[in-house]
Amino acid sequence: MAARVLLVEDNPANLTLMQYLLQASGYTTLTATDGSQGVAVATRASPDVILMDLQLPVMNGYEAARLVKEVPALRDVPIIAVTAFAMVGDRDKILARGFDGYIAKPITPERFVSEVEGFIPSELRAH
Repeated sequence: MAARVLLVEDNPANLTLMQYLLQASGYTTLTATDGSQGVAVATRASPDVILMDLQLPVMNGYEAARLVKEVPALRDVPIIAVTAFAMVGDRDKILARGFDGYIAKPITPERFVSEVEGFIPSELRAH
């Protein structure tokens, strides 16, 4: 069975694009549009990987990622920042704050799924 991917993104266009690309590649997607909702969905659904924006309403991505990592059953779930923060040093800051990876926005549709698959165990990859 292919991985279940939680997308935590407040921009409808970005969310739709990421969801489309992942579903077209055989992945099941779950969605949340703010950080608090992202924590709730992650806790309830136990996804295999989480893609999270940093600038989210209600609770930012840093706080949401911290709370997800505090749940013992979710501690090893990769959380990937998908963000427009692409300045020198941002990647290191993001990784230091508990994220397992980083994908820059705007995403490149041709590469997006393969970038995500780099964080998915091979037995859960769609192909």
